[in-house]
Amino acid sequence: MKIVVSADGVDLDAPASPVFGRCPVYVFVDTETMAFESVENLAVGAPGGAGIQAAQFVVERGAQAAVTGNMGPNAFSVLQSAGIPIYLFGGGTVRQAVEAFKAGQLQAAGGASAPAHAGMGMGRGMGSQAWGSAPQTPPQTAAMPSAPSREEEIAALKDMAGDLRKQLADVLDRLDRLEKGG
Repeated sequence: MKIVVSADGVDLDAPASPVFGRCPVYVFVDTETMAFESVENLAVGAPGGAGIQAAQFVVERGAQAAVTGNMGPNAFSVLQSAGIPIYLFGGGTVRQAVEAFKAGQLQAAGGASAPAHAGMGMGRGMGSQAWGSAPQTPPQTAAMPSAPSREEEIAALKDMAGDLRKQLADVLDRLDRLEKGG
């Protein structure tokens, strides 16, 4: 089975990302062979709609399940519409996320686990707009995801706050230029 894990790096030992739509990298993993492919998330810097673009990209790449720390409502809707289940992973490496998925230890998300625009930040580009076909759903389990450590949560919140500060500065700069006629 081909699954995708939102990641903060490019290999199986990279930290799994606590966000989906604005994570830096998607690691697509064959759960039988552990062969993987890392792909930069081009939607990370989208001014809006990053979750939708990211989810469409994941569908287009043939993922049959998504594993992430949190999923916003727009990305959740796209993946749900495509028949791709979302599993929540509380923290660790991409490899640990895949192993937990294979062992049936991850909670299948019944809905979005993050509010709209929760992971907004600044990045480098736009993602794909195409849709793919709906793969089959793996069996669901009742196990709860492990919670991130206090330090991991603090680091994630600091990163998010920094991204929001950058975005606010860019918006204020753009507004100032527009008001001055530029």
